[in-house]
Amino acid sequence: MTPWTRTALGAALSLAALSASFAQPQPTLAKMAQTGVIHLSYRDSSVPFSYLNDAKPIGFSIEICDRIVEMLKAKVKRPDLKIERQPVTSQNRIPLVMNGTVDLECGSTTNNVARREQVEFAVNYFYTGTRMMVKKASGIGSLADLKGKKLATTSGTTNVQVLRKYFKDNSQDTEMLLAKDHADGALLAESGRADAYAMDDILLYGLVANAKNPAEWTIVGEALQVEPYAIMLRKNDPEFKKEVDAALVSLMKSGEFEKLYDKWFLQPIPPRNVPLNVPMSAELKKNLKEFSDPPAAPAPQ
Repeated sequence: MTPWTRTALGAALSLAALSASFAQPQPTLAKMAQTGVIHLSYRDSSVPFSYLNDAKPIGFSIEICDRIVEMLKAKVKRPDLKIERQPVTSQNRIPLVMNGTVDLECGSTTNNVARREQVEFAVNYFYTGTRMMVKKASGIGSLADLKGKKLATTSGTTNVQVLRKYFKDNSQDTEMLLAKDHADGALLAESGRADAYAMDDILLYGLVANAKNPAEWTIVGEALQVEPYAIMLRKNDPEFKKEVDAALVSLMKSGEFEKLYDKWFLQPIPPRNVPLNVPMSAELKKNLKEFSDPPAAPAPQ
């Protein structure tokens, strides 16, 4: 081997090692132990999971994630572990988890097959399906009633795919308007620019409860494709997922999870102090015993 060959080989090996280091980011637990920081995301209008109230992130998902962090402090031996919060949208939440900007995505994200090719999910902690919020005076009671009308939904969600498939399968000429977030989608319906707003039914209950005039709204339609919600985290970090799952299961076994559910789904919540009155579903009751994380069926094409 000539000196030039040895030099070239050494350079190639160094480049390969550098590439490998970029390809394999530092495990999250090790990063937390080193920096003393964990990064949690929040949404600004995913009532009652994750939303802003007086500019502060609150909600069911926020409290669950905060309790998980409390349990992780012992694991990484950092009682001073600090939470830094990052706002996310439906469009950027997955990329920000993938690149390590967000360690735990504390919002209202469906755990499905397509997303699990890019990210990982903790144990499922809610179940929901696509329905619509409409004004009671509209006379709309189902998706079939939207022929020739406009339907708003939120960009970057699984609801978009489910609705598109329904309209395609039924050869229905309904125009879909894509909003940047749930609050904007509801505003399209409230202002009359859309005849209805479709989203996960639990989020609709939250939007109606906090509408200017809740009494003029109703939630209609059969639920399309019941799907699980779960906390999203980076893929290929099995030790972190193991600890997050263990913390979440501990909350479920201790009864603390059910107390949080009661607080956010059955009791009055900010900002209007109106209860959603949404009892726990059969699917969730089952998973409080099974502690499983299976994804929803593949997104429709």
